[in-house]
Amino acid sequence: MRCPFCGNIDTQVKDSRPAEDHVSIRRRRFCPACGGRFTTYERVQLRDLVVVKTSGKREDFDRSKMERSIRIAMQKRPIEPERIDQMISGIVRRLESMGETDIPSKVIGEIVMETLARIDTVAYVRFASVYKNFQEAGDFDRFVSELRPKVREDE
Repeated sequence: MRCPFCGNIDTQVKDSRPAEDHVSIRRRRFCPACGGRFTTYERVQLRDLVVVKTSGKREDFDRSKMERSIRIAMQKRPIEPERIDQMISGIVRRLESMGETDIPSKVIGEIVMETLARIDTVAYVRFASVYKNFQEAGDFDRFVSELRPKVREDE
């Protein structure tokens, strides 16, 4: 790592620890040439994902776009913000670990729905109403009826 003060390329790491977000490493560095001290952060560089829309249009994956839609679905639900952040990070990791750079938007939507279904059914229905483009109240009724456990006729 090059010293930002004198340009020396031979700096030493004095201390390493996880950063507050636990997604990066914070390193305190020392330059033996000028005595300067500085901090660097090391993050994993993940592959660039591309979303393939149903129309065939391609666009760069935007984590904030997905996060915004999930937060709207989770609005006023009794879920801690940290839990939502963990969920979003888990979805992104899952997408990145698929081994493909081109990911159909349908796959992303299904993964988000699957995750929301495990965490909060109201948020799941809210997200599904936009994702599946509900047009009338009957669409909600049919979707919610699929969530309910089937009651046996002989009971």
